[in-house]
Amino acid sequence: MSDLKLEAVVIPVTDVDRAKTFYSELGWRLDADFAFDNGFRVVQFTSPGSPASVQFGSKITSAPAGSAQGLYLVVSDIEAARAELLAKGAKVSEVFHSVAPGAQFQADGEGRASGRAEDAASYGSFATFSDPDGNTWLLQEITKRLPGRIESGETTYASVQDLQEALIRAATAHGEHEKRTGEHDDEWPAWYAAYMVAEQSGADLPE
Repeated sequence: MSDLKLEAVVIPVTDVDRAKTFYSELGWRLDADFAFDNGFRVVQFTSPGSPASVQFGSKITSAPAGSAQGLYLVVSDIEAARAELLAKGAKVSEVFHSVAPGAQFQADGEGRASGRAEDAASYGSFATFSDPDGNTWLLQEITKRLPGRIESGETTYASVQDLQEALIRAATAHGEHEKRTGEHDDEWPAWYAAYMVAEQSGADLPE
């Protein structure tokens, strides 16, 4: 089957320049700002480490401003990501986890509990923020992928921070491995590599 790569999602805004300022201040990369004589304008931003982008502008969508809801931003450390966004002016919710299915999408907060998911379960911890028009973004912490979500041969890290956090998790797990075996593991680089690839691809983690 031919590749069908999702590269951009359109979000509806009322004030293009205000939205541009907001996403610029978050530190997102400005990819394009093209205006045409007929009033059409397209602005594109890409969030750090993302392969996909967002577009907004004039005469680009008929959807009501602010109607884009629950746009996912996947992070490997939700507390660190939240702190960075707060420092850049975003009004980010406290970290929460769902106690009812789908609670992360409920604007009234029903079905949510404060704090990260129990045992820091991958996919289970969230935070939200909105742009000036009310388009909402959903931070989700993922540290270990479900099986089959990423091919093991395509393991990549979007940033130095992502790689660093993966190495810390591997080091912590390797420490437990050495406790179980009762001996120093001279082949720890290979163990780290196997752990990090398995974590991203959803395969069984080495013990």
